Formats: sequence, structure tokens, C-alpha cells
Amino acid sequence: MTTVKRRVLGTLVRQFGHPRGSTGQVVGWVMAHRRSNRERNRWVVGLLDVQPTDTVLEIGFGPGLAIAELARRAGHVHGIDRSDVMVRQASRRNRVAVAEGRVELVHASVDRLPRFDAPLDAVMAVNSVGFWPEPAQRLRELWGLLRPGGRIALASQPRCPGATRDTTDRAAGELRALLAGAGFAELRVETLELDPPVACVLGVRPR
Repeated sequence: MTTVKRRVLGTLVRQFGHPRGSTGQVVGWVMAHRRSNRERNRWVVGLLDVQPTDTVLEIGFGPGLAIAELARRAGHVHGIDRSDVMVRQASRRNRVAVAEGRVELVHASVDRLPRFDAPLDAVMAVNSVGFWPEPAQRLRELWGLLRPGGRIALASQPRCPGATRDTTDRAAGELRALLAGAGFAELRVETLELDPPVACVLGVRPR
């Protein structure tokens, strides 16, 4: 790979992790319209088994695909994203639920979470844990925000060049270890057969 190609690839990876400016708007459009992204987000929301009385938090919601799915199922949906470009796109996509007060989207980082009025019933993050500062510490903080019996779902579909099932399996192992270290129990791994596969690691805060 040439130096120029490496630079271009590095720029794109950074944009997908934190979309900014006009390039970030294009990245958001790509994320919103890529079929695999839409399928992946619906699948993860389904695994969480969200109920009409649940209060749910999504970390790194991007263009708001999962937020829209959560809004159809949950009582209240919180979302944080460190990209103001994504906050604007997701707010437009979910403008009715936002206007009704059922969805609250905030420009914030996972290491500076806003206050929530009540314990959370579920937390999800799709392809964002790799961008978190000190993910082990962040997961311990999220453990404290969940009610006893609350659920968490962390999903990863590796996007590095040449990613394979082995890449996905390694990512799942890392996420599982992080959740176990933070005190989550009943850990299980589900796989969605895309290219490359998506792994979702689910856990529960013990009662």
C-alpha cells in the first residue's frame, strides 16, 4: 500500500469514528444507506428484546438507524454521539420522536455521560467501543447506570481491510472479556452472517 493510500484510508477510518465537516456528512449518508448497516442495527436492537416500558441508551448512534428502531419499541430512548454532524443527521431522521419527547439525542462522549433521571433498562453500542477512551472504565460506569437485571449489547463488524470471520471472533472475545471484567454476567455471543460477520456480545447486570 502506498503512502498516499495509507493516508486516505487513515482519514476515512477517523471520519467513521468521528464524522466532521462536509466529509463527515457524506460518511453519515453512507452509514445510513449501506444495507449491511441497516440490517446490523435492526438485528442488535432485536437481540436486546426491548420492551415498551424500557429506557434505553445507545452510545455512538451515528445517523440514527438504531435510534429509529428503538423508538418504535421502547418507552424512552437516550442517545449520545461525539459527532455534532451525527447528532444533526440522527435528529432529522427521528424528528417526530424527538419532538414528542420520546427520544433525546445529545452531543457527548462516553467518558462524559449526561445525567439520566432513572436507571437504564438497556444499553447498546454498535462498532463504537474501539473508539472509547479506557473502555474497561466506561463499562464499569455503564454497569452502575443500569438497573439490576439491565441488559447490554456490544456489537462489532470489523471494517479493517481483509477482515474475516477470525477477525470477528477476535473482536467478540475482546468485548466478552471487557464485559466480564466490568461485572456483567450471563454473557453470550450472537453472530449475524454478513461479510465479514457481525458479532454481538450480550450481558446482564446481576440482580
